[in-house]
Amino acid sequence: MKYLKFKTPAQETAEDLKSDFGVKNHGLVHLERVYWNLPAAALYEEVVFRNEGKIVNGGALQVYTGKWTARAANDKYFVREESSEKNIDWGEYNRPMTAEKFSGIYARLQSYWQGEEIFVQDLYAGADKEYQLPVRVITEKAWQSLFIQNMLLSERDLAKLKQYIPDFTVMVAPTFKLDPRIDGTNSETAIIIDFGKKLAIIAGTEYAGEVKKAVFTIMNYLMPLEDVMSMHCSANVGDEGDVALFFGLSGTGKTTLSADPKRSLIGDDEHGWSSGGVFNYEAGCYAKAIRLSEEAEPEIHACTHRFGTVLENVSFDPASRHIDLDDEGLTENTRLSYPLEFIPNAVPDKLVTTQPKNVIFLTADAQGVMPPIARLSMDQAIYHFISGYTSKIAGTELGLGIEPEITFSACFGAPFMVHHPYFYAKILRQKAELSGANIWLVNTGWVGGKFGVGKRISIRHTRNMLSAAMEGKLNDVEYRKDKLFGFDIPLTCPGVPDDVFEPSNAWGDKDDYWRKYDALVSRYIENFKLFADGIPETVLRVAPKRLKK
Repeated sequence: MKYLKFKTPAQETAEDLKSDFGVKNHGLVHLERVYWNLPAAALYEEVVFRNEGKIVNGGALQVYTGKWTARAANDKYFVREESSEKNIDWGEYNRPMTAEKFSGIYARLQSYWQGEEIFVQDLYAGADKEYQLPVRVITEKAWQSLFIQNMLLSERDLAKLKQYIPDFTVMVAPTFKLDPRIDGTNSETAIIIDFGKKLAIIAGTEYAGEVKKAVFTIMNYLMPLEDVMSMHCSANVGDEGDVALFFGLSGTGKTTLSADPKRSLIGDDEHGWSSGGVFNYEAGCYAKAIRLSEEAEPEIHACTHRFGTVLENVSFDPASRHIDLDDEGLTENTRLSYPLEFIPNAVPDKLVTTQPKNVIFLTADAQGVMPPIARLSMDQAIYHFISGYTSKIAGTELGLGIEPEITFSACFGAPFMVHHPYFYAKILRQKAELSGANIWLVNTGWVGGKFGVGKRISIRHTRNMLSAAMEGKLNDVEYRKDKLFGFDIPLTCPGVPDDVFEPSNAWGDKDDYWRKYDALVSRYIENFKLFADGIPETVLRVAPKRLKK
């Protein structure tokens, strides 16, 4: 679409920030205009001018994403090609596409963008320069260019920008729709990654989470090949250099629990664990906004009123421009994207050179039967890591209803893992054994009954348990063995009532509790059969046992 014939300040800026490695190298020709590496203020101007979004009270940018308000989990594909074919764990999340089909889609996109204006951001994934991946992100929308600038690491050295050459390119085309009859896709939407061409195409969806997760998926393939543990986790660090990792699916508390005023935040979602330490893949945070509380999450809440923050599908009053964080009319999955430095105690370099001392698996147990915290042996940790038990929280994927769905998401991030789960598990074992990390399973879900009957566990209790674990206050307390899973559950913890550690206490009918707990164990056992081949016997022996009838 053509807007102006003369150069705006943003267009003048774009010329100064242009890389010599132009978009012709991607087969993009006859474009109306290319906006190169615009900073936030210039992108704001473009967003407002194009009516892509609104500036709301406090200075944040509010956008709507149309019908795509969550990830299209059934629309991700990998091109089956020689360099990666044998490494990819083909299956539910990793669907194959032929090179011929992808070439046809790519050629049509190149034609589709002729005569159009596009935005380019030359960025990096990975704060550790030894493992950093140069990623070029090309978008149709100015606001998506701002989003990904928030999320990845920018280069503002003009000389380096001029010489920038991407190792991977992501093309984001929400208005470009596929044809399942021609392309062999499930719908008009697709996220397609070709490791041979080092190219990803995101078509038919405006939801920004697809862009960041595509980059994460690419890193999840590349980093383990360099002996780096690639993790769907948040991370923070204490004053003594003690790193804590928080694994979990969206909605389980990764962002909330890692934003601890007593500890410094490394990042909220995606990290690498190398022999040299832990580093963030990103430069920003992508937090859930629904019912965000200033009291419970003051650091994140403050970001909703900052210039540079992108508010995705958050409602606002058009007269006052005040946002409504409780309004779920558009989606339960409202989001905010902001630079990590908006969090006061964030680690400036987004990496630390110390090793993790605590690894936490977060599970949102919608059945209300799991203990609030349990200490795992290494073999139990591998079992639970591969199992990845949790619940899909409303709105995080297209098609999810209000009620959470039980799911087993391998590595606590199955949709983004490319290799076989045990490939990641072996690296986790290696890193954790070398660092001597304690590994914990923490329930951030329901107590006293399943969703709709019980209630969500107190975040204050969860924070107190995690603080005690990370400060070593659970090292010398008395534990009991869980009779189904065999892991260790503390009997006491500072700041938490003792009866919390026996979940059956919150149930009116204890027999019903044990029936539900036993049923969950049955689900664990059935799920693990998918991965049993090639798993060491020591791990298989720590599988949970059902109640004796």
